Amino acid sequence: MAVKRVSIKNHSAEANLFARRTFITFLGVLAMLLILFNNIYDLEINSYEKYQTRSNKNRIKLLPVAPNRGLIYDRNGVLLAENKPVYSLAIIPEEVNDVEQTLALLSDIVDVSDEQKQNFLKSMRYKRRFKPLELLSRLNDEQVAKISVSQHLFPGVIIEARLKRYYPFGDLTTHSLGYVAKINSNDLLKLEQQGKSDGYKATRDIGKLGLEKYYQDLLHGSMGYQEVEVNNQGRILRTLSFTPPVPGKDLTLSLDIELQMIAKRALSGSRGAVVAIDPRDGGVLAFYSNPSYDGNLFVHGISSKNYKKLQNRNRPLINRATKGTYPPASTIKPFLGLSGLENQMITTSSKIWDEGFFKLKNGKRKYRDHLKWGHGWVTLEEAVMRSCNTFFYKLSYELGIDKISATMAQFGFGEPTGIDIFEESAAILPSRGWKRARYNEPWYHGDTVNIGIGQGFWTVTPLQLAQATSILVNKGEIKEPHFLSAIHSPLPLTAELSNNDTVAAAVFSGADDLSQQDNSKNGITREISAFEINEKPPIELNNEQNWDIILEAMHKTVRAPSGTGYRAFLGSNYDAAGKSGTGEVVGRAQDTDYDATKISEDKRDNAMFIAFAPYTAPEIVVAIAIENVAVGGGGSNAGPVARQIMDQYFANKTLTAKE
Repeated sequence: MAVKRVSIKNHSAEANLFARRTFITFLGVLAMLLILFNNIYDLEINSYEKYQTRSNKNRIKLLPVAPNRGLIYDRNGVLLAENKPVYSLAIIPEEVNDVEQTLALLSDIVDVSDEQKQNFLKSMRYKRRFKPLELLSRLNDEQVAKISVSQHLFPGVIIEARLKRYYPFGDLTTHSLGYVAKINSNDLLKLEQQGKSDGYKATRDIGKLGLEKYYQDLLHGSMGYQEVEVNNQGRILRTLSFTPPVPGKDLTLSLDIELQMIAKRALSGSRGAVVAIDPRDGGVLAFYSNPSYDGNLFVHGISSKNYKKLQNRNRPLINRATKGTYPPASTIKPFLGLSGLENQMITTSSKIWDEGFFKLKNGKRKYRDHLKWGHGWVTLEEAVMRSCNTFFYKLSYELGIDKISATMAQFGFGEPTGIDIFEESAAILPSRGWKRARYNEPWYHGDTVNIGIGQGFWTVTPLQLAQATSILVNKGEIKEPHFLSAIHSPLPLTAELSNNDTVAAAVFSGADDLSQQDNSKNGITREISAFEINEKPPIELNNEQNWDIILEAMHKTVRAPSGTGYRAFLGSNYDAAGKSGTGEVVGRAQDTDYDATKISEDKRDNAMFIAFAPYTAPEIVVAIAIENVAVGGGGSNAGPVARQIMDQYFANKTLTAKE
């Protein structure tokens, strides 16, 4: 029988083993606690500032606040561009369970088009979901009431109130003021390239055309900030501090809104432009292109339907005052006459016999006068006054294109005037080099003859004509045309010009006059002196009396019964001078009589007119261009428009004097 062995446990050994294991475990736990406390000490003491900053960055945000855009006034303090409160319907996608269903339900309350729905859904892809996204703008009182009543049914749907640009005079000022519209990707790219994007983080609109674009830096102002506490989803919990934005500067223009109204009424039913300038300082008094359009359409985003309406045959989107190019016609005869006197090709006593046409030596073509039977013996003064083509055919041929181009370039033809809007054409001042580069052809004598009456290749803008006339009445002194008259700033201009006003500082580099305190705007007014704006050397003549000879010829054009502008200014209570012009749109055979009723409207002649008054001390220069007139020429169509502008100007002046 086997004997079974029974092992007896060694309790003492087991107790020692347990004690050793417990001690080792204790040491491990103690080591981990030491490491933990060390890390806590490092986080709470050594790295407190570091992680507190990181925490604050996650918890506290600096949100940009957009400044109010500066206002724009005319010369008499009439408000031309303001900021009006508008209501818009916005949705916070984060708070909406089904966005598409919400859009459908909202359509039952207010009119939401399919285009607006698609644009909203598209914008959701590029915006953070907790940010309000605009669905409808410019809500009327009825729409606001309907939404407010039902708003409890639509979580995440809110009504926002903010300021938007508004132009009280609509189409009267669009081609000068331009308009603002939503900042797009191209605008953002340009701002980044210019290093200005940080200042536009809260701005929704930017100047797109005209003065709104040119003086964007002045009008925009400086961004403010609010320090807010947010949750982990980025939603604002409370505002900690607020730094208000600096509003944009208010601008006062030389423009007179009453003259704008007269220009619109005078051009009613016609395509054309009116430009009026004060020759003493270059300030633009009137600047109207007809037909025009309402810039307010673009402020809130123009629909494709409304935009198509503007793309019609009358082309209202084109600024005819600076972008419309027309043959100057007979309006350039005073300038050619001055060139003839200066180059000693003619004198005041020079005469030619006008039998109704001019022919080049050995040439067959007859360059006809507007009078088939001619004007008989004609001097320079009579040629300007009665607009004798034959005289200037001969004069231009004798001068030659090189001398003509050189003289006309001095008066600013063929280049932008430098007016303070970007939308300006240089038009065409032809020369030998220009024709060779454009057509790869030589210059012919026949080209020069056509140039002599402002036809052929030569084109001008109404603004160029007004500027050239201003130089003429100033006897060679050049005043650059401009709209801006004064800047009203909420802060001292001397401090701000060095930082933000790069455009104004460049344009008005010499103007440093800080005038009286403007209490109405709680800021400083700085008057802009045009005599200090981009001064150019004057035109100097060999014989200064030649200025008076040409100006007197223009005076008689309006005052003498045989002058082409006599009827337009008959009975005026101010002493005016001027020159008419009738520009051919298409060439005609030499033996063909012009009959406007037998040709299409777009091929009819243009009517042109330049004028200034008073004759002895000019205060206003006017240039008129009217397209495709049915009957008559510049004197009978454009002349009366110039008369209406001047009548209004001097009526206002008389009224102001009486007051």
